[in-house]
Amino acid sequence: MSDRLSNGASGALRRFAGLVARGSVGHPMLDGINYWDELKDSPSQMEICFAIFANVLELDDQGEPVNEKFAERRAALWLYKYCTGVLPPGEVALQPWEVELY
Repeated sequence: MSDRLSNGASGALRRFAGLVARGSVGHPMLDGINYWDELKDSPSQMEICFAIFANVLELDDQGEPVNEKFAERRAALWLYKYCTGVLPPGEVALQPWEVELY
C-alpha cells in the first residue's frame, strides 16, 4: 500500500469537504438544519464531523473507498444530533470508535 491517499480516497475527502461547505452534507437528513450557525463558534465540533467521516470510510486493497455515502451519513447523523439534541428517527447511535480523535 502506498504512503499516500489513493485518488479515490482523496476524492472522497474532497467531495465530503465540498458537501459540508455547501451545507448539503447528508441530504436529505439535514434539510432545514443550518449547522453552520451551530458550529461557527465551535471549530472542534467540525473537527469531530470530519473525524467520523474518516473513521467510518473503508478502503479496498487498492485504497479506493467502498462506503463513501455511508461514511457521509454517519457524519451527518452526528451533525443532526449536535444541532437538535436527538437522533433522527430510525438511526443507530454512533459508536465510540466512530467519534475517536486520532
